[in-house]
Amino acid sequence: MELNAALDFARNLRNGVLVTTRRDGRPQLSNITFVVEENGLIAISVTASRAKTANARRDPRVSMHVTAPDFWAYIVIDGQAELTAAAVEPQDDTVEQLVSYYRTLRGEHPDWDEYRSAMVSEARLMLRIRPERAYGILR
Repeated sequence: MELNAALDFARNLRNGVLVTTRRDGRPQLSNITFVVEENGLIAISVTASRAKTANARRDPRVSMHVTAPDFWAYIVIDGQAELTAAAVEPQDDTVEQLVSYYRTLRGEHPDWDEYRSAMVSEARLMLRIRPERAYGILR
């Protein structure tokens, strides 16, 4: 499957499954919400303490599975994970990226100060997938 076709399919959806590799080699699957950015990277908000984050730091080879609402079309994108630093200040670069991510998904937040504080207290960061190849079935 052509990578651009898979990204176009994913652009119209928001939920998927991120696959990382555990220390013992078995897959770790996590339900995620994502955005395909204009540059073709796939952005996901994660917390520093989650297994998927530790796994992606240790082994950046990841996959993302996205299914159509009718379940009969799907894509899998394989790529390399890139992680930002965890948010430490309400105005730091990571929080700015998280604000942009939120706006793309949901629009304006009712209280941006509250949102920014939550991103710091949750030690949120951005995981981006740099797509390398794709496979699946499009209908």
